[in-house]
Amino acid sequence: MNFSRRKKAPLELNLTPMIDVVFLLLIFFMVTTTFSQFSELQINLPEAKGQELKSNRKSIVLTINVDGDYFISKNGERQSFPLNDQLPNTVRSALLEVAGDSRDTPFTISADAKAPYEAVVTVLDVASQLGFSQITFATKSITDK
Repeated sequence: MNFSRRKKAPLELNLTPMIDVVFLLLIFFMVTTTFSQFSELQINLPEAKGQELKSNRKSIVLTINVDGDYFISKNGERQSFPLNDQLPNTVRSALLEVAGDSRDTPFTISADAKAPYEAVVTVLDVASQLGFSQITFATKSITDK
């Protein structure tokens, strides 16, 4: 009877398969990850509750009706003139004509509650590209019940 012990091979930890798995996971996450690019508009949104601010400064008011048509007025004039179409270039040229070189003029967007969202975003985009710094939204004051 030969009871000699067999020589055991030294234990080895093979790292190659683990490195392969790590690289595959890295490639998977790199391919499936999306990088979002957000653009930011600096807007001062007025409170719905509060008091109306009285200002003697000149301002530009762009009104958007239910159909998404634009109307622009300057210095609080009651009469506003309509824009020919809803294209950003038309809004840009109208704002440049009304504002001139002044970008510090308060700019108010008065949009109907059911106005298309795209129309409001177009105006915000054009105003921010032109460099308007004081953009506000006109709202109705909420009456407490």
